[in-house]
Amino acid sequence: MTVLYGIGTCDTCRKVLKALENINLDVTFRDVRAEPLSVSEIGRFWAEFGDALLNTRSTTWRGLSESERARAPAALLADHPTLMKRPVIEGPGGLTLGWDKAAQGAHLGSRASGA
Repeated sequence: MTVLYGIGTCDTCRKVLKALENINLDVTFRDVRAEPLSVSEIGRFWAEFGDALLNTRSTTWRGLSESERARAPAALLADHPTLMKRPVIEGPGGLTLGWDKAAQGAHLGSRASGA
């Protein structure tokens, strides 16, 4: 089972979902706005990706005050799920962030060139 964490309006998330479904991978899409990450999930993702998990280029980030930005990243992600860089993919290929060549190779294997 593969879980794709993202938001439904994210073009990259939709592209990844389609690529994974096209190779007949059993994938579940989890919209983190509709079903926010748990404290343990945030902690696990943060332990794996660190600062890269927090999308400081997002519209949500730009809308935060300086005092909000100074809060602990886990608290920010809990309160503002769209601050999570996406997609986070968890499956047989491991836990990856984004959809770069490394993530494609991990989840699509030799079929990565067509993604």
